[in-house]
Amino acid sequence: MHLSRLVAFHKVMGDPTRIRILAILAKGPKHGQSLAGILGLTAPTITHHIAKLKEINLVTQRREKNTIYFHINETVLEHLTGSTMKVIFGKEGMTMEEEKKLQYKQIVENFLTKEGRLKTIPAQRKKKLIVLYHVAKDLEAGKRYVEKEINEYIKQYHDDFATIRREFIINGIMYRENGIYELNPKEIWSRIE
Repeated sequence: MHLSRLVAFHKVMGDPTRIRILAILAKGPKHGQSLAGILGLTAPTITHHIAKLKEINLVTQRREKNTIYFHINETVLEHLTGSTMKVIFGKEGMTMEEEKKLQYKQIVENFLTKEGRLKTIPAQRKKKLIVLYHVAKDLEAGKRYVEKEINEYIKQYHDDFATIRREFIINGIMYRENGIYELNPKEIWSRIE
């Protein structure tokens, strides 16, 4: 995204009336007279602010009979605010996959001590799966593990090996048969949504 487009966005958003207009439109489309009445402003003032919002595509309009209704363009708003964050935090140019990996890495780091052990097992499903994937990363595909080996492996990360071992099975990371554990192909692991 060009920096000039972000600057234009922030200049337009630097007016409290425009922010109020967007907040009203976020609840549903309105016509100019309705906006003027809600905000206690004149119709020409509303027209001026709507024109500024339309310049950067934050507001669209649709005619119904003789009335023009204004709508907030949520997609553009999300894109511009997200792009601002990317520029500020130096993530400009990252692919969605790279952003996801960075997010997962940060989640894992939040749950690990400096020594690489788990502080706690996350309660939230998404975070729990990310942490479980991290714990399972060094298990070998195709290798058959006895329960004692899996327990010892998990103990490097957390003392509650029974819970993590059970989570491996529940979430499709491992398969167990007759006390023998084997890593499943990643395609059948529970998906992180």
